[in-house]
Amino acid sequence: MSEVKYYLAVDIGASSGRHILGWLENGKIRIEEIYRFENKLVENNGHLCWDINHLFYEVVEGIRECKRLDRIPASLGIDTWGVDFVLLDAVGNVLGNTVAYRDNRTQGMDKEVYKKVSEAELYSRSGIQKQLFNSIYQLAAIQKTQPQLLDQAENFLMIPEYLNYLLTGLRKNEYTNATTTQLVNAKTQDWDWELLAKLGLPKKIFGPLNMPKTVIGTLSEKMQQIIGFNTEIVLPATHDTGSAVMAVPANDDDSIYLSSGTWSLMGIERMIPDCTAKSRVHNFTNEGGYHYRYRYLKNIMGLWMMQSLRREFKHKYSFTELYQLADIGKYFMSVVDVNASDFLAPKSMIQAVQDYCEKTGQEKPETECELLYCIYNSLAKCYGQTVAEIEEVTGKTFPRIHVMGGGCQDKFLNVLMKKETGKEVYVGPIEATALGNLLAQMLKDKVFEDLPTARQAIAKSFAVSKV
Repeated sequence: MSEVKYYLAVDIGASSGRHILGWLENGKIRIEEIYRFENKLVENNGHLCWDINHLFYEVVEGIRECKRLDRIPASLGIDTWGVDFVLLDAVGNVLGNTVAYRDNRTQGMDKEVYKKVSEAELYSRSGIQKQLFNSIYQLAAIQKTQPQLLDQAENFLMIPEYLNYLLTGLRKNEYTNATTTQLVNAKTQDWDWELLAKLGLPKKIFGPLNMPKTVIGTLSEKMQQIIGFNTEIVLPATHDTGSAVMAVPANDDDSIYLSSGTWSLMGIERMIPDCTAKSRVHNFTNEGGYHYRYRYLKNIMGLWMMQSLRREFKHKYSFTELYQLADIGKYFMSVVDVNASDFLAPKSMIQAVQDYCEKTGQEKPETECELLYCIYNSLAKCYGQTVAEIEEVTGKTFPRIHVMGGGCQDKFLNVLMKKETGKEVYVGPIEATALGNLLAQMLKDKVFEDLPTARQAIAKSFAVSKV
């Protein structure tokens, strides 16, 4: 009997992280969560930041759990959210704080960037959706307020790349996450060196872009002693949406995907980017995917709003109770723009929703039922509008939507989405991001011949249900 070969996905989101072991058994992919930890923003010198030292501590603790369980992975990969980064000096120390995308330091930085390159030209180069928290605007904020940090910097590393550096001592940039910076040229699929020159950013800090499946190396000797074993560190699609889209359980071109979680990422997979003016006006993005695929999608605020409401409610409702409350509030008709900056990091989500309704001349939600339905209904309407825009831009009709990720368990939202879009809605797998991470490692190990074959294994291994 052959020995089981394990792979470890370290999947870190904005609110929590998980270590998930995966292996192949009788032709099916099996997974087990072995470690979970909290991730949250901290305030440091007036800025919202990530506690990067705590984050790395938890990454290491989760890897050590493999030793305790005597299930040593052949390799591991780390994925996180996009756009956030660290700057390293010549000896590998972090320069400044690890400021998070929800911080307000980028306010007005779009105007600073557009003094050097127009919004239209920027989109024609990168194909990336304008979001004020993109790395390009974060770097503009550093240029304006802390230019000495860029003068001292030797490396620009996204969050998963920095965690890989701490594990291996090696500094490597990865393609899918790099595209979220708005500094990668969609056509050349490399850093846009001409754009970097226009922006006055030091070219030397941006290293060669590596694709998912690339082996970074093994654990450093120091980390081997701490963790208790050695293993390979492999690049998955280090941007979590890039990993999630790899796990779509279908190989057809007739599906829209929705990666549902703190953020909702809704779009299609394409082999050629669309950097046209029409695409820019609709605010679609062309993020990099596995094997130079493009994730043509929209970033939508997602369940962050619901999570924030839930934290403010005095009673700790179960999800079933939340659905029941929302259903009671379905008489309430006020709708908010879920992508408005008002909802990015408000001190009170309840107040932010009420203020938005008041300033737009709508009835203000007062009860928990009204607040819940207002956000649910607004999200569903945004999904409906996004589907319509995808079909307008592509000139193609898509009959179905595949919903993946933790948010696919939200039955109330799924029903509203089906109603608003008029599409067939399929839900699952839940652990899409971790699965995509594992697939990249398995593809590197030739467990699967190619991505379509790996996706067939996903479809065979995990329940997908129709709403």
